[in-house]
Amino acid sequence: MPITTLYAGLLGILFMLLSWRVVAARGSQKINLGDGGNPLMLRRIRGHANFAEYVPLILLLLALLESAHLSAPYLHALGATLLLARVLHGYALSFAEQFVPGRFLGTLLSFIVLVAAAGLCVYSGLGHPLP
Repeated sequence: MPITTLYAGLLGILFMLLSWRVVAARGSQKINLGDGGNPLMLRRIRGHANFAEYVPLILLLLALLESAHLSAPYLHALGATLLLARVLHGYALSFAEQFVPGRFLGTLLSFIVLVAAAGLCVYSGLGHPLP
């Protein structure tokens, strides 16, 4: 599964970056557990947690689609869109000081990839050949 592996690796690097942002904020803000009522801490925690809530399932769906022989261009389209979505969303929550439209766009693109991948899995699971 080289295509899913590629995107899993790239997303893993992004997850580590988001994790580090939480750790760094904990140190600088002297917050051991939770967000301490600190808006910066809350944003970083939610950027990290939202990634952890969505990306593993979507990567699993991509791996299943790759094992079911979805063609490489479709897999790359889904994987690259997911990566872009998570960069936009992660930047908006973990790096931006003010509201940026990347959060909405990142969420929208993540949902599009999730729905498309889930739909293709159902389609394949019903015995239909994938493109």
